Amino acid sequence: MIYVDRVKPTFFLFTDASVNPQTNVGYGAYLLLAEYELEAPHQEERVRIKRFTKTTSSKLELQTLLWALSEIKFKKRKIIIFTDCQNLISLQDRRERIIKNNYMTKKNELLRNHELYKKFYTLVAHNECDFVKVKGHKKTQEKDFVDNLFTLVDRASREALRDSLT
Repeated sequence: MIYVDRVKPTFFLFTDASVNPQTNVGYGAYLLLAEYELEAPHQEERVRIKRFTKTTSSKLELQTLLWALSEIKFKKRKIIIFTDCQNLISLQDRRERIIKNNYMTKKNELLRNHELYKKFYTLVAHNECDFVKVKGHKKTQEKDFVDNLFTLVDRASREALRDSLT
């Protein structure tokens, strides 16, 4: 039997994004589940989607995560974040250096997404966040439980972008 703390559960956040590089318009999607909701039916109905403009692929992944985290009303919770974006994963590892360098590059210029990085570090600090790298676009027979949940946000962001182009 699995113990589930319904008072202070662990949350699972799945995020993904799709952008059209010609128009710099993209769609981010996220799915937030408490541990006791992981096997609930109709998870696809809980996926949230948002349109972003003047963005790039890496920026959109970050914007989507920030949007999702800013909508979470609780603080000081364990959140496991699933993403296929290596930039998001590496931001945690680069935190100390980025802050120490005051969000500046080696050429003494502000980092391109410095404002988003500042917000990222603030929001992540409000909770106990762990990042898990998911390999996107796996074949169906290779997918596990987590991959199937991640597919919901992957598909939602790609379909929203595709629909906006027609």
